[in-house]
Amino acid sequence: MIDWIPIALIVFKVLVLGAGMFFAIKWHYDQGEKERDKAKETRELVRAGGKAVAVFVLALLCLMLATFFVSKMLGLNLTSP
Repeated sequence: MIDWIPIALIVFKVLVLGAGMFFAIKWHYDQGEKERDKAKETRELVRAGGKAVAVFVLALLCLMLATFFVSKMLGLNLTSP
């Protein structure tokens, strides 16, 4: 009769190592996905920041033009000395 202990332990060892390799590969793949997601989020954040700065500069320019228009309308002298 065959001794079943070595066969059972070898099968167990193959299953455990196979599962370990599967989860190691999956973990590394998921880490790569996170890095790509972080790069995408960073790119989106920079783009949103640029848009916010552009809107702020346009609002500042509009406010400056409105101030000059109102001051000219009131007859204020805005010339430099």
